[in-house]
Amino acid sequence: MSQDRTSFHLWLPDIFEFKGGIQVYSAFLLEALQAIAPQSSYRVFLKHDTDYQRGFPFLSSTQYHFAGKFPLYLRTAVFAAQLLGYGVAQPPDLVIASHINFTPAAHWLKRLRGVPYWAVAHGLEAWNINSLSLKSALAKANLILAVSNYTRDRLIREQNLDPALVTLLPNTFDANTFAIAPKPQYLLERYGLTASQPIILTVARLDHSDRYKGYDQILQAMPEIRRHLPNVHYLIVGQGSDLSRIENLIQSLNLSSCVTLTGFVSDAELGAHYNLCDVFAMPSKGEGFGIVYLEALACGKATLGGNQDGAIDALCYGELGVLVDPDDVAKIAQSLVQILQGTYPNPILYQPEALREKVIYNFGFTRFQTTLERLITGII
Repeated sequence: MSQDRTSFHLWLPDIFEFKGGIQVYSAFLLEALQAIAPQSSYRVFLKHDTDYQRGFPFLSSTQYHFAGKFPLYLRTAVFAAQLLGYGVAQPPDLVIASHINFTPAAHWLKRLRGVPYWAVAHGLEAWNINSLSLKSALAKANLILAVSNYTRDRLIREQNLDPALVTLLPNTFDANTFAIAPKPQYLLERYGLTASQPIILTVARLDHSDRYKGYDQILQAMPEIRRHLPNVHYLIVGQGSDLSRIENLIQSLNLSSCVTLTGFVSDAELGAHYNLCDVFAMPSKGEGFGIVYLEALACGKATLGGNQDGAIDALCYGELGVLVDPDDVAKIAQSLVQILQGTYPNPILYQPEALREKVIYNFGFTRFQTTLERLITGII
């Protein structure tokens, strides 16, 4: 089919009004697809967004449909009606659902009108699936894009899927936004820090459901880290429903003088916070991939992650960072002390430009777009 006749329907949770990992991935997916096939037509269905926001590099001809304008109790039904209504009336050449929970509707559309569909598997939402309709919809997808080998392998194993059905399209990031820079003086002053003291950073959503990200373990490791590095400081960037419990944990461990909860940090200041730290640490055990690792590496920062989830992919199996047992507080403390003292046996941790170059090569937008273009060949 000629490119100018190819039509795509993208089914996304949201991209404009909230920026979690799935939202960032969805926006990059749309941007890359439109760069590959600019003459194609695009309908983008957004479950939770209410309107378009400027600043995104999408084609001006893109047609958007917003279900977020409807009350939450009606939203799923409205969203499904939009997906199937437009899909039946004007069948696209391909549906791409950036959340697997949308695939049952895609399965129905395929049965009704023969429309092929792809789905994206990120992490928690793709593990331990029990819904029969979701299981069936995944098995009938034309392609599943997994953001990491960890997610791919787990999905194939748990759902007994054909390995040829599930391929890799890893997360990407904006290399222009996240770059190497000196520790920002204004942030040192804001948090009462000095440029010479060692700083550990975690960037995470602080909700009850996100404790798997490992900030508790770093807090528990802090007394041992302080024994070796008395002036170490730990910054936690984020907000959420777990905040009061974290504050109580900090107090119970007598860490109030060496831990700062920054609260919400804007996108404009996020890169500066990465550059404020000496090591980025998030020893998670439930991360599908973890874009934050890429952002930290792009700023040339030594990075620590867990060895039981998608951080393995983001840190290239330890080539670009340090992988630890996320439940081993003593090992987390030991590793962070070694990193901060400059003795960890991986020289690239202390080569900011090399870290940046390698993470851009492996996960930059160019690589993301090239991989997508290879996968989409035959449709456009």
